[in-house]
Amino acid sequence: MNRTTVSLIAVATALAAVTGFAALTAPGEPAAATAAAPQAARLPVERTSLLCPAPSGSEIAETLITSYTPPGTAAPAAGAGTAPKPTAVLGVAKNPNAAGKKGKAPKAPASVTTPGKPVSADADGAVTHGLTGTATGTLAPGWTVQQTTLVTAGAARGLLGLNCAAPDTDFWFPAASTAKGRADYIHLTNPDDTLAVADIELYGPEGELKTTIPEGVQVPPHATVPVLLGPLLTEGAMENLTAHVTTRSGRVGAALGSAADGVGSDWLAASADPAARVVLPGIPADATGVRLVAFAPGESDADLKIQLVTANGTIVPAAAESVHVKAGMTASVELPDLTRGSAAALLLTPTDPKKQIPVVAALRVVRGKGSDQEMAFVSGAAPVTARATVADNRAKGTALALTAPEAAAQVKVTASAGTEGGSPATRTVSLKAGTTTVLTDLAPKGVKGSYAVTVEPVAGGGPVYAARTLTVTEDGIPMFTVQTLVDDRGTVQVPTARQDLTVLDD
Repeated sequence: MNRTTVSLIAVATALAAVTGFAALTAPGEPAAATAAAPQAARLPVERTSLLCPAPSGSEIAETLITSYTPPGTAAPAAGAGTAPKPTAVLGVAKNPNAAGKKGKAPKAPASVTTPGKPVSADADGAVTHGLTGTATGTLAPGWTVQQTTLVTAGAARGLLGLNCAAPDTDFWFPAASTAKGRADYIHLTNPDDTLAVADIELYGPEGELKTTIPEGVQVPPHATVPVLLGPLLTEGAMENLTAHVTTRSGRVGAALGSAADGVGSDWLAASADPAARVVLPGIPADATGVRLVAFAPGESDADLKIQLVTANGTIVPAAAESVHVKAGMTASVELPDLTRGSAAALLLTPTDPKKQIPVVAALRVVRGKGSDQEMAFVSGAAPVTARATVADNRAKGTALALTAPEAAAQVKVTASAGTEGGSPATRTVSLKAGTTTVLTDLAPKGVKGSYAVTVEPVAGGGPVYAARTLTVTEDGIPMFTVQTLVDDRGTVQVPTARQDLTVLDD
């Protein structure tokens, strides 16, 4: 008789957002007869995927791509001498629409080799391909890639910034538009070896709009496809839209690039999942125009109270006290002179606490006046529950906004070493309930090159929302971009496997 022993020694759990996975190796002890349920453990992810859209089609674009993994979360050991070498590698996602046109592939930064040390690469000129990458082992937990592009002239003028995102199957983009003078593209990037098919639904003030792509958009393997929204509509131009991207098959990364005559261009990142309470952090103190766009994806209307979370407390802005969002329809409201010289976050909550209707929302923010205006977007954010990082911060022009809308909190803020040298610095910041705190002195002494900023809430406080604003002034124009910080999901909860299975073969 042959005896074959099969031990259940690992459990692999995929994250819902497909950020990565973790493997748990059970202790080498025999299974014990016990009625106790296995306890869950929180372990570092061992693999993380990120996708970046094509940066720009402009010949004068200057793009910097920065890759970084924060220290402090070690992947589980696989046994002496058996753990594979950690990697963090970005490769080209080809654009099939760019065949025969001007444009090149981006230059990906060298692989991160050590947590805590960012690396970057320039990708100047017309770069029409995106990036797709994977980090493994100790480089996977919290891996972050930032794409920043400066275009100093032309219709696409502006500072465009984007945190490259994990692949997923569902994305919301309030504040999209097909208005005259505006060009909005949704960039779809497929990280996998098989074809992905994505649907793009557009919703205006009267509900869902007919589009010219009922069969969906095909995204080839390891490719990126930009889709211009204007030609999709059969009902004419719309000033304020909500775009919804879902996949019929496969998964994609999705981001919306927008350019508007006279006010520049930027990326609109996907909003946080629909929720009854929405926080939009990082509105600059000198904003000269703010437009709120909201959408209720369910079957019930939402009545939302508008509040502004400032350095001195939470107030109701004079521009508008509330907004009514009809089910399945896009609502918008102009909020002139919103900040009045104080950086802030916008807080949306149900006017009736008993009616918790999920919504998504985003802001279009303008700085400057006349011909010296520049726009950026702020997407509805989720709180930072464990840790979040934003890369490519500069010694000048970087501001971190931290908002505690409900209760007092503390956060640990770490500025990393620079891409060209320097040492990291960490501080603990106390946040009062119902306030926004802005930090502008983030760069460590002696730092060279760009650096990363990591935010970690201290246990016991209220929820914290964060956003980074990067500003570069060109010819008197305050070009800027705002990135909300997304929890890096560096760890995942995995049940402990304790069972031994023995199979007897005759």
